[in-house]
Amino acid sequence: MSGLLAALMLRRRGWQADVCERVAGELAGRGAGIVAQPTLIAHLQALGLDTRALGVPIARRQLLDRAGRVALTAHCPQIFTAWERVYRLLRDAFPSAHYHRGRELVSFAQTAGGVLAHFSDGGKAEGDVLIGADGLRSTVRPPCLPAIAPLYAGYVAWRAMLPEDALPPAIHRDLFDAMTFCLPPGEQWLGYPVAGPDNDLRPGRRRYNIVWYRPAKEATELAFLLTDEHGVRHELSIPPPLIRREAIAAMRAAAGQLLAPQCRALVRQIDEPLLQPIYDMASPRLAFGRVALIGDAACVARPHVGAGVSKAADDAAALAAALDDDDVESALSRYQAQRLPVNNRIIERARHLGAYLQATQSEEERTRSARHGIPQAVLDETALVDFLHE
Repeated sequence: MSGLLAALMLRRRGWQADVCERVAGELAGRGAGIVAQPTLIAHLQALGLDTRALGVPIARRQLLDRAGRVALTAHCPQIFTAWERVYRLLRDAFPSAHYHRGRELVSFAQTAGGVLAHFSDGGKAEGDVLIGADGLRSTVRPPCLPAIAPLYAGYVAWRAMLPEDALPPAIHRDLFDAMTFCLPPGEQWLGYPVAGPDNDLRPGRRRYNIVWYRPAKEATELAFLLTDEHGVRHELSIPPPLIRREAIAAMRAAAGQLLAPQCRALVRQIDEPLLQPIYDMASPRLAFGRVALIGDAACVARPHVGAGVSKAADDAAALAAALDDDDVESALSRYQAQRLPVNNRIIERARHLGAYLQATQSEEERTRSARHGIPQAVLDETALVDFLHE
């Protein structure tokens, strides 16, 4: 989405912008639930996109204790949407003739007046600027920053979406109109409603997004989780169909011991979960001559801030505004000076919020846990970006 955001913003400023997507098919159906932060909504509206049906509005947060009773509540109006909903808005607004599917970047070289990109299909493209908007697994970043790699945070997230009509009536009544937390020791379970398939917002057709953060030591538990039934170890993540059934069974068994009754009942309904090892990554630079990094290609923050897509939109807006200057390299330097401190602040905040979930902790991280891991703090700080304006 960072690529589409940047391309749409640049085209509105008079640039010819093309998006090269490594995946051959459309990306509909991918991703999970996200919080539509106010800055993201503002950027979408500035692009002329209709955000009136962006997601499910929720005003309340609640924490369930081990017995399933509501232990804490908080008033916090937000819009909960799905990755595919925002993607679809952006994709439908972008000219298809300039969106190239199945074009995987393999290399690039800067010339005196531009950048020449080479693709896996043998094709080439030349332009004034190359924007690396290709996420955690970026192919643009490694040639620019060969020593930078994602850093495992010490825990994983089990994720899933359940159809709204699959929730038992009593659980639907207890959970569906709130962002709900359950906090076993050193863990975090949360759930909230999002749009249904094809962005359906009709009652009964929506979905319930579930995320369960659990500590996992890198050398043992993570290695097991990323190794499939055939003994193949996957790097960074593992496709959902390849997750071992015994790993899923162990996750369900833990739910029976640790979670509130409503939460463990929903976990039992999950057939094919997504396993997301949690990483963060701080890039020391975002600009490299005529090449720029944005979104998760630029930096990756743990999900607790809920700023992934809004950060990508802010990156794209800053980059597009900077490129109003005729000198591309100077423009990218200004973009870097503006966005690098903000990105680093988001990463650091997310590390603070997630410290209590880590399998191992330093003394500093234990101090963070004591401050940000208490139930009231989790309720008050998760998926909020107010700290950026402090």
